[in-house]
Order: sequence, then structure tokens, then C-alpha cells
Amino acid sequence: MTHRRPFIGGNWKMNTDQGAARALARQTAHGIGQTPKVELAVFVPFCYLLEVGRVLTEAGLPQALGAQDVYPEPDGAFTGEISCHMLRDCGVRAVLTGHSERRHIIGETDDLIRRKTHAALAAGFMVILCIGETLEQREAGRTNHVNRRQLKSAFDGFEPSWGERLIIAYEPVWAIGTGKTATPGDAQSAHETIRATIGEHLGADAAQSTRIIYGGSVKPDNASDLFSQEDIDGGLIGGASLDAQSFVRIVQAARGG
Repeated sequence: MTHRRPFIGGNWKMNTDQGAARALARQTAHGIGQTPKVELAVFVPFCYLLEVGRVLTEAGLPQALGAQDVYPEPDGAFTGEISCHMLRDCGVRAVLTGHSERRHIIGETDDLIRRKTHAALAAGFMVILCIGETLEQREAGRTNHVNRRQLKSAFDGFEPSWGERLIIAYEPVWAIGTGKTATPGDAQSAHETIRATIGEHLGADAAQSTRIIYGGSVKPDNASDLFSQEDIDGGLIGGASLDAQSFVRIVQAARGG
């Protein structure tokens, strides 16, 4: 990593219950402490946002509360959805958009993800926009094509002032929850292309300042090798974030040990 401040996000997905969420947040916050070298967020189920937010606030980490999704409309007849205002009211500071499970299981389109991303950025959130290819697309040699397409959609109508709050998460779909991980070289190659694509759409300064994090089965034993790459600025952690000790070790790797 270079001058960009590393970012580590823990995506709890559809896991934990009320007690487990509190305990995991407490253990994670205790293990990490105050770490100005690394920016952090944990993306928790909607129903536990208030509980986890209280724990993080007590630990001095209120800025670390994140939500796994958001709906782009401010209010209305959208049963089951959560607005930016609702998330802000719960103390959320960061939001995930475009996660591969939203794209490939729930069926979200590039257009909907663009609307969610823009709405969250306009509302003042930090947004982690997830992009990445499936195994079929990778084997067909379409990794860069897919990443460019997803970024191009997200950058349509993008306001330059939003750039400082945008993080891109490259998550090869074939490496999520499978135990498979792109080699550090493969991940770096994809990140390099993503950075070049950011430059094409938002300019050279944005390309150099935007953080691009890796999200494909990052674990304590491979984190240092991944984070040592020039264009990898941290990680979006899935399964390993459900174990506080493992997550803390990954954060330690991001801050250089």
C-alpha cells in the first residue's frame, strides 16, 4: 500500500443474533483499540444496528458502524427497504452497495446499484461500492470487461465532490466464501485496471486518491501479502470478521504489523 490510508471493513452478512452481535462488536473493538493508521467499519444486519452502535460508541469507535445495503428513495411505499435517513438515524456512517450477493443472488442491476450508490453518497455516507466477476466470466477472460462495465455504470452522473467518500471493493465472486483467493499478483492486476478506469472517468487525481480494497476470502495468513501490493488499500472481510481475533489480526496486517 502507498500513501492512501488503509480501510478494513467487516461484513457480517446474515449472521449473529442480538447477544452475539453485541459480543462480537465488543471483542472486535477491544482488540483493535484506537488505530489512526487504519480506517474501520463493521457492516451489521439492520436489526442490530442500534445495539452494535451503542457498543462501538462506548468503545470510542462510533464512526465504525456500517450498513449492508440501502434503498435509493427517501421514503414511501417500499416495504422491507431502509432509507438513508433511517440509517443516519441509527448512527450509520458507512454503507455497502453492489455486493456480489446483492447482484447475483438478489438480482440487483447495475442501474439500481448506481442509484443506491449515488443516494448514499449524496446523503453524506462513506460508500463501499463492490464490483467483481464470476468464475464463468473470469474463465472467459472478461474480468476487466466486467469491472469496467460496473464502474462505468456507477460513474454515470457522478458528482466530483463525492469522490473522497467512495471506496471501491474488488471482490472476485468465485473467491467469496469458497476458501479460494486470487494470488496477490492477480489481485494487484485487477486493482491496477480498476484504478486506471477510475482515472478515465473521474480524473488522475481521483485515481490516485481513491482507495481500492480486496474482498475475496481475506484471512490472517494471506492479508499481509495482499496488502503489500501497490494498489490494494485494505480489505472487505466476510467470514473472518465473525471471529474477533482473526479480524484483529487482519487489521494489524493492514497497519503494518
